[in-house]
Amino acid sequence: RIFIIWAISSWFRRGPAPQEQSSAGGTPRAPSRNLFPKDTLMDLYVYISEHEHFTDFNVSSALFWQKRDLVYGDWTSGENADGCYEHYGEVDISQSVQQNGSIYIHVYFTKSGFHPDPRQKNLYRRLATVHTSRMINKYKRRRFQKTKNLLTGETEADPEMIKRAEDYGPVEVISHWHPNLTINMVDDHTPWVKGSVPPPLDQYVKFDAISGDYYPILYFNDYWNLQKDYFPINETLQRLPFRLSFCPLSLWRWQLYAAQSTKSPWNFLGEDLYEQSDEEQDSVKVALLETNPYLLALTIVVSIVHSIFEFLAFKNDIQFWNSRQSLEGLSVRSVFFGVFQSLVVLLYILDNETNFVVQVSVFIGLLIDLWKITKVMDVRLDRENKVAGVFPRVTFKDKSTYIESSTKVYDDMAFRYLSWILFPLLGCYAVYSLLYLEHKGWYSWVLSMLYGFLLTFG
Repeated sequence: RIFIIWAISSWFRRGPAPQEQSSAGGTPRAPSRNLFPKDTLMDLYVYISEHEHFTDFNVSSALFWQKRDLVYGDWTSGENADGCYEHYGEVDISQSVQQNGSIYIHVYFTKSGFHPDPRQKNLYRRLATVHTSRMINKYKRRRFQKTKNLLTGETEADPEMIKRAEDYGPVEVISHWHPNLTINMVDDHTPWVKGSVPPPLDQYVKFDAISGDYYPILYFNDYWNLQKDYFPINETLQRLPFRLSFCPLSLWRWQLYAAQSTKSPWNFLGEDLYEQSDEEQDSVKVALLETNPYLLALTIVVSIVHSIFEFLAFKNDIQFWNSRQSLEGLSVRSVFFGVFQSLVVLLYILDNETNFVVQVSVFIGLLIDLWKITKVMDVRLDRENKVAGVFPRVTFKDKSTYIESSTKVYDDMAFRYLSWILFPLLGCYAVYSLLYLEHKGWYSWVLSMLYGFLLTFG
């Protein structure tokens, strides 16, 4: 993340190169300017509506907040002398919103004396009005994992949740609400050139088609809205609390927020990764908000050192086995057991939808363990005795350095003695897991039983 932020900041420090941008006729495009000069007096209009495209300017109930004579780029006004203003109210919602309908916020800034309604010809000016909108409820998926005791068929899950799972399936999409939102107007007068604004910032800079100038940048800032503070919208709610803030924002901080909130590069990984990403970002935000700075710095250092050690462990493991000429003193059986253990762990975390980074780490470890087999045994393809008459049969043969030494004798002896203890323990743990724990099915029971056993006795 630090590298991404640095790269974007470096891009901006280079400055735009307007002379390289050409219009359709081949002439260089001139740099644009902000349609709202510094210290422009503005009026703020905020409307709440169930429609994505807003036209109900005459409906008084739709107007949530109106603030006059704001100053563009003013950092000293407001109750806390930081340029911020705040408004609290409650939003009445219809039955449609209660039943997973959408709700939108429409924000208009006009130069003082003008009105955002295009139908008021005398008070409306296109170049004096900047508008943006977005959906302010958030659709989140609630997963229900139907588990039960495989012997009795009983479960301790909430009966209401079981009924919802039967009605809506294992994944239910529910509209959620967060009571806080901040409207930021970026205090920026950079001479942007249309077509040269780098992503993800280009989606926020809107140019006027006729004049070529750009409107002030409006940004809905919900970066510090934690996922745990969202609550579901349902039939029991008639009104929704809403605290709306307006604050100026510097260009540098806007770059950071835009870079952190963008998700477009990861579209191909699907919605599941989006939700994982939100939860991971929440843990980072909570750490920044609530952790002692010294403890936070120590945590970051330990995390970085842990990642370095994990990489070095992979590197040294490969280096050791790659350079090993003799197997004397090394346990071949433990290599095969390591492959089995890594495979169980990988299947278990896939079955339980664990973090993507953890999945990659375990998968790399499994590949290394599989590669070790080729170093401790002679692996060949028997093309004469094929499997099902199609696929070559894989054959394994102990290396001479392993057979000729006493290592093989002690290796067999160690595993035989260990099996006298571990197999009865495995049987006891399997019975315990079957009697007292709930599972999604027999496949999940086998994985969770083996995984728990390996964690304890592996």
